[in-house]
Amino acid sequence: MGRAAPLLLGILSIGCCIVTYNLLTMILRNPSVGKWIHEDSNRGLSFDPVVKIPEKVKKRKMSNHAPFHVALTATDAPYSKWQCRIMYYWFKKKKDLPGSAMGGFTRILHSGKPDNLMSEIPTMVVDPLPSGMDRGYVVLNRPWAFVQWLQKAKITEEYILMAEPDHIFISPLPNLAYGGLPAAFPFFYIQPDENEKIIRKFYPEEYGPVSNVDPIGNSPVIIKKDLMQKIAPTWMNISLKMKNDPETDKAFGWVLEMYAYAVASALHGVTHILRHDFMVQPPWDIYVGKSYIIHYTYGCDYSMKGELTYGKIGEWRFDKRSYIRRPPPKNLPLPPLGVPQSVVSLVKMVNEASANLPNWDTT
Repeated sequence: MGRAAPLLLGILSIGCCIVTYNLLTMILRNPSVGKWIHEDSNRGLSFDPVVKIPEKVKKRKMSNHAPFHVALTATDAPYSKWQCRIMYYWFKKKKDLPGSAMGGFTRILHSGKPDNLMSEIPTMVVDPLPSGMDRGYVVLNRPWAFVQWLQKAKITEEYILMAEPDHIFISPLPNLAYGGLPAAFPFFYIQPDENEKIIRKFYPEEYGPVSNVDPIGNSPVIIKKDLMQKIAPTWMNISLKMKNDPETDKAFGWVLEMYAYAVASALHGVTHILRHDFMVQPPWDIYVGKSYIIHYTYGCDYSMKGELTYGKIGEWRFDKRSYIRRPPPKNLPLPPLGVPQSVVSLVKMVNEASANLPNWDTT
């Protein structure tokens, strides 16, 4: 028995090496396993939930220093313009800091004509959808805008960050993508598995399980340009089909275009590295932490005691929808004591931008 032990250990060691080799080969050769790959805030690679990678592999640093081009879609409405100005202000502040892979910047203006921000923000004008085709859902113009931009733009970066006007860069953003695996933020309200019946209208069974559809939207996403060129037309067509299907339109509502991007990506066999630290969304995310973007899509309503009154207008509030026709005034009052740090940071960053941007009140 004692003589057999070394032989047994040797066989087990060889077997472990083979398993490790096969696992790494699977990761490198089969992008579909990307759904299980998550990257921690220290840029280490982890593989979850089925197979554990040896620690020496898990802790390997994922380095992608390739710059990415920031692209956001926008309209010429005041509501869109003041958000774009704040977004571009903070882009310029963070772009050249250590750790940044932020390259060029384009505002894709899908109003069909130039506006008064052309000299302030690098902009390409593209056409909106034909009149009436968006059926009042202006976001439906986003995939069509990207299709046009990708056809016309001459950008040097290999990667693209798809962003939105209500994003503020908190920190210099590195390239979170890894090779052919794009990086995306997982949204808790994008639930393909819970909507399988509807998803199957656009993602047939022969393409695989509904779990292949990532719980994401198109933004924020860092993705290779050539990959996006393939996905964008499909994203546009799926968006239009979903909008024209009453059941889907009712079920998905204002996140319909997000589901369309997730389905289009899956149709092309693309999965994403899911990065929870990509951004925070006040007031639900309390701390900024080591995240890279603040997304201020939700209203922030609080009592003067610092208590959240969501769904009811607070004694103190910041909600971007309060400023549809004009930009927010300079020097917004800070939240009361007890309000989360993420909300305080948001208001301070809006105030700094509005204080330093010229002609703010006439945006």
